[in-house]
Amino acid sequence: MTGEPPSSGVGHVRGIARRLSFTLAAIVLAFGAASFLALYGLIEVHDALHQSTEHAAGVNTAQALASAVRDQYAHQAHTIVLGNDSHLGFYEGARQQVSRLVEAARRHAQDREERAWLLQIERESQELDQLFKERIVPAVLARDEERITDLHDEAQRLVSSIQDRADRLAKRLATAAAASEERAHVAEHAVLNWSAAILCCATLLAAGLGLWLHRSVVGPVRALAAGTARIAAGELDTPIGLSGDDELAELGRRFDAMTQSLRDHQRQLVEQERLAGIGRLAAGVAHEINNPLTVILGYARLLEKKANPEQQADLRVIGDETRRCQEIVEGLLDLSRPLTPGSDPVPLRPLLEEVATRLGESGLLPAGHLQIEGEGAASAHEGKLRQVLFNLLKNAAEAAGPTGQVKTRIEAGPAQVVLEIEDSGPGLPPGSEGHLFEPFYTTKAQGTGLGLAVSKAIVLAHGGELVVARARPGAIFRLSLPKEVPGA
Repeated sequence: MTGEPPSSGVGHVRGIARRLSFTLAAIVLAFGAASFLALYGLIEVHDALHQSTEHAAGVNTAQALASAVRDQYAHQAHTIVLGNDSHLGFYEGARQQVSRLVEAARRHAQDREERAWLLQIERESQELDQLFKERIVPAVLARDEERITDLHDEAQRLVSSIQDRADRLAKRLATAAAASEERAHVAEHAVLNWSAAILCCATLLAAGLGLWLHRSVVGPVRALAAGTARIAAGELDTPIGLSGDDELAELGRRFDAMTQSLRDHQRQLVEQERLAGIGRLAAGVAHEINNPLTVILGYARLLEKKANPEQQADLRVIGDETRRCQEIVEGLLDLSRPLTPGSDPVPLRPLLEEVATRLGESGLLPAGHLQIEGEGAASAHEGKLRQVLFNLLKNAAEAAGPTGQVKTRIEAGPAQVVLEIEDSGPGLPPGSEGHLFEPFYTTKAQGTGLGLAVSKAIVLAHGGELVVARARPGAIFRLSLPKEVPGA
């Protein structure tokens, strides 16, 4: 007989098994190394981002401290300008806020120099408080103008010194936050590169292993190898697409589920970071702008009482524009405030009628121009829901015009209630549908572009949805709210 001896066949099988085992072990080691690197990188990135967050919180505290000192000085200036002690209560609140912020800033101080700055700020704040209470207030009440001027200069010197140190502290902490964030980016890129390299090697090993297997396995193995390569390269939108009921097909489906989860998580992170950035920016801008706007409005009112009729008209314009700026600031604050959904059932029809009455009193929605159909109640915060309905009805009334009509339809389903608001106006401008809910985007000449953005945020916080159901002719906005808020 001719042919290969049985022992040779067994050895061949054993050799294949050994090579298969070594290859599988190499693949396991490669994925283990990638996992270790990913875990190490996540820990490094987490630590760096935590430090960056702490430093950023310190920056906010230092900036708030500088703003609080300006508030304290503003109330001193009001006392001097008004010539009485009517602002002492406000002043005391501002002084206490300075003390609280100094204590909060100590938790973020990094070295002896920064702690020394805070100690000097505390001393100068106490000195400023004594100067005001013991010398400036008596001088104001005594109408001693010359002495008030000298004391005011001394107070300005102290305020400037405090603000300078607070600004230096904020800059120092901002630099530290930027360094921590840069460290996180470097670690993230290094781990990504190494993981991608190791995963590519593992993919090549898996492809080589597939050459030893049965032809029916070659296709799935190649699909899996290409899929893992795309994932390593960051392409999360293309599914592997294996079909069947074997182990490789199940593995392919698990990869698809993983990439879908990664896509969802990545989108959520981007959205959360965008909203957090908007919130931080909105809160900072609103806080910094609101105080000078209040001062401008107060002085405009004061001057209006003393001015002649022609000047009064100009001052009223200043007041109107200042109040418009304050409306924008309030919109920014609405965007930055955390929204807590309510859980009480709120009937929509009575709330619509109440909002319509308010709009009618202002002349925006005359009686008989609003039609309400249906009944239904949503689980929501009544005040926040009233704000959403006010924005939507006001926009519909303005679009419809003085002679137009606004129709509302309420439809209560088993799990949610849907409200549609339709106006008889010309509709939305082409291309505006995708931007309507973005902050500061508006189609109105005098709009701030914050009403729909704030309304959208409120609705999302309640687990609902606010969309444009029809753009033209005559816009329809559809508001969907659950009858029970998730997690309430």
